[in-house]
Amino acid sequence: MKYYLVAGEASGDLHGANLMKALKALDKNTDFRFFGGDLMQAEGGTLVKHYADMAFMGFVEVIANLQTILKNLKSCKQDITAYQPDVLVLIDFPGFNLKIAEYAKTQGILVCYYISPKVWAWNQKRVLKIKRIVDHLFCILPFEVAFYKEWGMDVDYVGNPLLDAVSAFKPDVEFLQKNNLTSKSIIALLPGSRKQEISRLLPDMIRASVNFPEYQFVIAGAPAFEADYYVPYLNGAEIPIVFNATYDLLNQTHAAIVASGTATLETALFNVPQVVVYKGGKLTIAIARMLVKLNFISLVNLIMDKQVVKELIQEECTANKMAEELNLIVNNATYRQTMLDGYNELDVRMGQPGASAKTAGLIVKYTQEAKKMVTS
Repeated sequence: MKYYLVAGEASGDLHGANLMKALKALDKNTDFRFFGGDLMQAEGGTLVKHYADMAFMGFVEVIANLQTILKNLKSCKQDITAYQPDVLVLIDFPGFNLKIAEYAKTQGILVCYYISPKVWAWNQKRVLKIKRIVDHLFCILPFEVAFYKEWGMDVDYVGNPLLDAVSAFKPDVEFLQKNNLTSKSIIALLPGSRKQEISRLLPDMIRASVNFPEYQFVIAGAPAFEADYYVPYLNGAEIPIVFNATYDLLNQTHAAIVASGTATLETALFNVPQVVVYKGGKLTIAIARMLVKLNFISLVNLIMDKQVVKELIQEECTANKMAEELNLIVNNATYRQTMLDGYNELDVRMGQPGASAKTAGLIVKYTQEAKKMVTS
């Protein structure tokens, strides 16, 4: 079968790659074409556009890059039409992918959506549109099933794909040597995978690091960038940057400062105490505070529906606040253990691995059923 996948950021590339691997295990004659990244490309098929040219974060930033986004949308639609896939698999990235889903429905293409848009956070009426343009929705957060049911939509709960990625991880025993790291305890800095995140968060992370000379700080580099990209933000600090080894880094890490996003959950699954940080444009944040009705922003706290990890957002996202929280994490044994206890509860709530295989099985099943209906 012919599969067209669209992932627009680093986390989507990871989940897309694992899904492709699972699809190949079920369907020996797969043909993949996709918008994605290096991990998906490693699974085979044709990479049409890299997510590094697509990921824009925030209301204002999207408007500022609207011309590029519209060009990408047009290119994607044309490519889907030319390829004529058996099924379109959209992975998260709702601002872009819901428009692609709407177009695909007009072309009679089966639309599967992996990782539900966060419609429960704001403008919940978008569910009505999703119900109209998406044939099958696969959710990865337990509470989403009940939410969609309230809107009269049946969805498939598949579990969380990060469990697949973490359970499949095999540590590199030479990680420290390969990256010229010492035996000192590590504090990891995960400033995100987008330019806006890195520029807003990394300088304060670097300033916070000077308060902890007994630790070695290491930056998890985003695969879309080279080491030179990070240099202007280091302000002369000699902090190593590791690429394509974030799990190895987390596996060796004592604590972390992490940009809000998928990485917060990955960090928790590696049992690394963390402080979560987020900083957006002033106008973007003002709009978000009017529209978004959530008590938390990190996936860890959202899933647990309580504060397990500290979130430093906007005005509170400063080097001093980061240093204060980091000090509690590394020097206050009771505080640290409370966070680790919260992670244990999270592990129970997350369940077992298998999201990629389950989703792949459902996609193959639904696609075969759709093909039979067309031919009958």
